[in-house]
Amino acid sequence: MKFETKAIRLQTSQTKHREHSTPIFPTSSFTFETAEQMRDVFAGEEDGNIYSRFTNPTVREFEMKMAALEGTEDAIATASGMSAIFASFVAFLKKGDHLLISRAVFGSTYKMMENYLSGFGIEYTFLTPDQGVDEWTDAIRPNTKMVYLETPSNPGLHIYDLQNISRWCKKHDLMLNVDNCFATPYLQRPAAFGADIVCHSATKFIDGQGRVLGGVVCGSAENMEKVFNFVRSAGPSLSPFNAWVLTKSLETLAVRMDRHCANAYQLATMLQGQEKIKKVNYPFLESHAQSDIARRQMSQGGAIVTFDLKGGVDAGRIFLNNLKMLSLTANLGDTRSIASHPSSTTHRKLTENERLSLGITPGLIRISVGLEHLDDISGDIIQALTNI
Repeated sequence: MKFETKAIRLQTSQTKHREHSTPIFPTSSFTFETAEQMRDVFAGEEDGNIYSRFTNPTVREFEMKMAALEGTEDAIATASGMSAIFASFVAFLKKGDHLLISRAVFGSTYKMMENYLSGFGIEYTFLTPDQGVDEWTDAIRPNTKMVYLETPSNPGLHIYDLQNISRWCKKHDLMLNVDNCFATPYLQRPAAFGADIVCHSATKFIDGQGRVLGGVVCGSAENMEKVFNFVRSAGPSLSPFNAWVLTKSLETLAVRMDRHCANAYQLATMLQGQEKIKKVNYPFLESHAQSDIARRQMSQGGAIVTFDLKGGVDAGRIFLNNLKMLSLTANLGDTRSIASHPSSTTHRKLTENERLSLGITPGLIRISVGLEHLDDISGDIIQALTNI
């Protein structure tokens, strides 16, 4: 089956009621017909659900779909994107292990390293986006186990060459863990380039309408068993209701992403040369430093456009305050277009030098381009620019 068909037609088995749309299973636990069956299921000798912190049919449908769409053997869902990222670390890293992590990651991921993983005795080294694998080799230690990166990155839209990095990781016996949130499996499948683990904040484009939180980790059956054991024990499980929303959202992912990407590319092209803007950043623009890599490993450029305003923080504040239609919110990947100022919001906890090293300038604006008519999106942005 093609991508769109998998996203729609892969479902849990139909019940005796012959429903066309998969039902929600909002139950905390499951019953057994006999004591012997209960023993066998607990022992793993018979398949079956025990407790929704472990497995749930609605959650399993979402996991099954995500694995199929990412081209991996299995997937494990979690309660949020950050819990998925955390699970992808602690399921494989222990005290004394060393992690190589791109500095161009979401602010909360950055702080997770500094505030929590280091307290667990997991060591880490940040890699700057403009380094290549030759420079990365110098950062490898005998206890290095994993490389983690986002591509495209949030919010700098840095693109990593997954095929080249995967080859390098295999040479040095390192796991490659890729956050594929911005691209979604519709635009990019990291596992096809050799990634061992693929993470998502399903809250973003997977849901696509700003309704629920969710996360997912995809990979081999062997690796996902380790993630499952962590989620089962620690409890960051996805709720059945949120799983039902997300699995239904996947049915329209391809259609939505086509429109997101078309709007974003046209908006990015239109904004180039605007008097109040220093630079526009979008993976499929020729001016993007890694546009050739983006076009090689992504089918389209994604839905995120950033631009650097002349006038820095003050210009950013005035711009946001003059928007009439675009939403000001912490989310992205919504049907509704969203504007944010990363320097004062998602990445405000970083130092100024840390932000600048990631290309997060004081005047950087991030636009999550929605599904509204392009004329209305661009019109609101341009009228806000004229008021700076």
